[in-house]
Amino acid sequence: MEKTVMIILIGKRKETAVNVQKVLTGWGEIIKTRLGIHDGVGAEAPDTGLLILELVGPEPKKDELFRKISLLPDVNAKMVRIGLGERAEG
Repeated sequence: MEKTVMIILIGKRKETAVNVQKVLTGWGEIIKTRLGIHDGVGAEAPDTGLLILELVGPEPKKDELFRKISLLPDVNAKMVRIGLGERAEG
């Protein structure tokens, strides 16, 4: 069994989050779990955010979502595929 997780770091969160949300809404059928994290609240909050998504469905759809998110300015995304029985080298 393999799991696919996308990690998204959002800069200029107040401006950028709207565009990230638009993309994610269009791909909601492959997002099983979504966790949003940012430090602080109000005026003291830094202008960055972190999203962690658990994705399901066909690999081409996951890859296309990753491509679309990666095209957004002030956004850095990484895709992680992990399964049981896999061992890290090192």
